[in-house]
Amino acid sequence: MMNKKIHETVLLNESINSLKIKKNGIYFDGTFGCGGHSKEILKKLGKHGKLYAIDRDPQSIEIGKKISDPRFYIIHGNFSNIDILLKKYNLKNKIDGMILDLGISSLQIMSKKRGFSFYLDGPLDMRMNPNDKISAFKWINSSNTKDIYYVLKNFGEERFAKKIAHKISIIKKKKLISTTKELSQIIESIVPRKNKHPATKSFQAIRIFINKELDELNIFLKKSLNFLNHKGKISIISFHSLEDRIVKRFINKYNKIPNIPVGLPISENQIKKMYNIKFKNIHRIFPSLKEIKKNIKSRSAILRTATFKSQNIKK
Repeated sequence: MMNKKIHETVLLNESINSLKIKKNGIYFDGTFGCGGHSKEILKKLGKHGKLYAIDRDPQSIEIGKKISDPRFYIIHGNFSNIDILLKKYNLKNKIDGMILDLGISSLQIMSKKRGFSFYLDGPLDMRMNPNDKISAFKWINSSNTKDIYYVLKNFGEERFAKKIAHKISIIKKKKLISTTKELSQIIESIVPRKNKHPATKSFQAIRIFINKELDELNIFLKKSLNFLNHKGKISIISFHSLEDRIVKRFINKYNKIPNIPVGLPISENQIKKMYNIKFKNIHRIFPSLKEIKKNIKSRSAILRTATFKSQNIKK
């Protein structure tokens, strides 16, 4: 049985504080996981506040169902489908704060059966929702060298992607690669061991690809603009540069004003409206040294926060 203390929510206080929770506000947790953020939000809400949480993992949904609180709603699905999953609640332009923790859940990484960990030998799976069609096992054993290389290179930024892909292709012709240990050993035979485990980047790449994590994030960010209330907060914790880059570019897209030639007969407010400025009070927060020492997994975390500014509000 998994020790309950194993899971430690990264940047918990910082992310909750960034939401500036209103007693009777409406909040959204798109990655419920083990419930770390949701439980803290509920502590700060008044009796008329509401919290809507989503997770794609059925195990997380079972944990969420154990929270007996009329202010809390747990919904099974992908956060990219926020418009569909929250449709019946009529929450467009009403949410005061949205949070995503893009890290892998301890429910997933600590289970041999889920196939996420290169430390634990188990079936090569990596699906955040076990009901999804394509597992890592199916993909690895049905893909050509070029496709494997592309995934390892682009989603894991793995320097040795070409060599790893080539060796995987040679081995699977003789025998299907069916366990995390088998895949990890292939990678370890090629990648030099330094600070991180040699299989770290490759497992990350395959997991991101199998679960379409970057696509999910891009879709969600675009849809989030339709749900945030004026002055609503968005807080996103990422754990690698690919995710962080997407979040950074999204916020910057709706924050920066291009250089306008001096002397044009146009006011600053007209410029802001013209270029669809939607975010202000933008912050980037890193874990403290104390947190990193306590939880080494937090060392790569970045929290980006911003405040939504609706163009529909009269000044």
